[in-house]
Amino acid sequence: MQNVLIIEDDPKIAEHLQSYIVKYGYNAIIVANFDDVMDEFHNQKPDLVLLDINLPSFDGYYWCRQIRKESICPVIFISARVGEMDQVMALENGGDDFITKPFHPEIVMAKIRSQLRRAYGEYASHAQERILETEGLKLFPERLELTFRDKTVPLSKKEADIIESLLERYPRVAGREDLLEKLWDEQTYVDENTLNVNIARVRKKFEAVGLPGSVETVRGAGYRLIVNW
Repeated sequence: MQNVLIIEDDPKIAEHLQSYIVKYGYNAIIVANFDDVMDEFHNQKPDLVLLDINLPSFDGYYWCRQIRKESICPVIFISARVGEMDQVMALENGGDDFITKPFHPEIVMAKIRSQLRRAYGEYASHAQERILETEGLKLFPERLELTFRDKTVPLSKKEADIIESLLERYPRVAGREDLLEKLWDEQTYVDENTLNVNIARVRKKFEAVGLPGSVETVRGAGYRLIVNW
């Protein structure tokens, strides 16, 4: 049975989420100690985290960064904040998805199932490590690493998925709809700015390995990898 860790300081909301998650056959644990969320994380070893932004002591962005230092388990933010920058901050700090309050429990469950399938489903792992390579650029999807020559940068799961699509489609265009379908099962619930944010993050990762300008925007179509090194 897969474990879902609920980091939410409103007891009624936390219990509401827990009841639905358990109803659908998962184990759900509510964090009680907000002074050391990572202690609970280590003890419970969750397969997925539901994380509020407004929390005692430290906010959800902080705790997501701490989780990302040692785990790539899916993190879904759930917050009453509805501003575009709040969603951007959630993604920039390592989140995989964002749900606004008030929420419909069925949407929460759909997103939980989607993230768990992508992280642990039958296609998530392989007996032999995959390496995608083009002109010396190497992507390690299972390690979540991008390497070029002597430089290596860590990737989020979504960044790795985008780069994988760009490499697989090269020199063709990776369409926006194709990327959305690969990254999110429930396209209806994805803010259109979310893909733009992730593409911006991917561009920064290419810059970090010494390859600026490697992702071209093809207006009205999508994105294309530019190999000019």
